[in-house]
Amino acid sequence: MSKGLFLPVIFVVLLGLSFNAGAQDLNGENRMENPFGALEFLHWNHPWNSYKYPDQAALSKAIALMKEAGISWVRQDFLWEEIEPRQGEFDFAKYDQIVDLLAKNGIQILGLLNYSAPWASASGAWNDPPRDNSLFVNYALRVIERYKDKIKYWEVWNEPDSGTYWMRQDGLKSYCVLLRDVYLAAKKVDPECKILNGGFANGLASVNKLYDNGAAGYFDILNIHIFELPQDPAAIKRVMAYPRLAYKIMSRHGDAEKKIWVTEIGSPGVKSGVSVNNWWLGANPDELQQAEWLKEIFRVLLKDKAVARIFWAFFRDCNKHWDSGIDYFGLVRWDYSLKPSFVAYQEIVKSWKKAE
Repeated sequence: MSKGLFLPVIFVVLLGLSFNAGAQDLNGENRMENPFGALEFLHWNHPWNSYKYPDQAALSKAIALMKEAGISWVRQDFLWEEIEPRQGEFDFAKYDQIVDLLAKNGIQILGLLNYSAPWASASGAWNDPPRDNSLFVNYALRVIERYKDKIKYWEVWNEPDSGTYWMRQDGLKSYCVLLRDVYLAAKKVDPECKILNGGFANGLASVNKLYDNGAAGYFDILNIHIFELPQDPAAIKRVMAYPRLAYKIMSRHGDAEKKIWVTEIGSPGVKSGVSVNNWWLGANPDELQQAEWLKEIFRVLLKDKAVARIFWAFFRDCNKHWDSGIDYFGLVRWDYSLKPSFVAYQEIVKSWKKAE
């Protein structure tokens, strides 16, 4: 998620005995790598995001708090328009710094390869797909090649099933072609890398379209986004149902061995007394409700044997970026002070480690 628009992403939590189910073998993956992640916009240093991370000091402060929380994975954009601002001219300075800081703190990266460079799309818009897939593939390969010793997981675009992020909607047909092209090229540059589809915004319909368009062989991990209104008593059942039903679709298409990553899940946590517009699902939860929701979603998702990673969206609050409750999705406030959800996240990670 990036640019001025963003439909949030994810992270989850777990407490008590329920950790035992998820702690046996991390759903068949290396138990040394924990499942706790977060989405954060560490590359945001622009007027439209209030210069969220203007310098290395700000980055270091946020990353130190991530480590303190127990976050082991960060979903991080590698924006095409910043890396290749003009065709054939590459600038990795900003992203080298971010990758190095995360690596020094033992935090792994899910790299998000996304959005169009203005010179590469027909309209010049950031969310208009590239006019020629080879242009995007060339950028993606340069990124994967540069960081292949530090990053092994790559996501191709964000929410391509949403007109907000993929302007020309066609039932994922053109996206699946791009996914195929990136997948085949990436495996030649780094055979060990793992490719995720762009996290879906529109549920099971998009999972079905992924398979209907013949993309089964061009992703290694299914990537989904889950957002529900915490105050709705039926919300947790829907959180549980989505990956379970998605896995049935995967199994029906011969993909039972693949895992699911939830790369965006979260909710606002608005401090008492703060007046702000509601988020897109309804009334804004307060900070305590956010913390309880985090506990509950981790509790149920870590029981699901197909779910291997969960990314809370997002780590730090924003400064009037969306002018709604979305600005309060963070585990820490804009001033870096800790919210109850930060403490809940921390406690869940500690419980998970104790249960290993």
